[in-house]
Amino acid sequence: MATPEFITALRHHVGTAPLWLSGVKVVVLDQRGVLLVRRSDNGLWTLPAGIIEPGEEPAVTAVREVQEETGVRCAVTHLIGVGVTAPTQYPNGDQAQYVDIVFRAEALDELQPRPLDGENLETAYFALDAYPQLPPLHERALRWALAPRVGGYFG
Repeated sequence: MATPEFITALRHHVGTAPLWLSGVKVVVLDQRGVLLVRRSDNGLWTLPAGIIEPGEEPAVTAVREVQEETGVRCAVTHLIGVGVTAPTQYPNGDQAQYVDIVFRAEALDELQPRPLDGENLETAYFALDAYPQLPPLHERALRWALAPRVGGYFG
């Protein structure tokens, strides 16, 4: 995952100390199923996701991250839920934990997704009954998105 410039600037001051950051996960659905990406850093299939830039609306982040990572244009339909990730330590020693804002979105075109930003090895739509194993918080986000419940889920 590319590190946003504002985090690089913060790291100049705080070193590897824990940072509390905000991020989004996006469940993009269309007639083909759910849009997933296979990350280049760990090889795992996940939902498109990313860090919210300072001053950026979370739903705008969701649309931007999906397009930057896959080339797919989407529209956020609603907030699904909010949770918190476990603390993370990256290979370089940086520590972070994220408030995790999950959105549901629909694809606006039928383009074949493709990895665009170097963060992912592959992108693809998967049928909802035949997608690869996802990390637990991504699985939870997909489960939340497909549930009939009205309103948000929390942690």
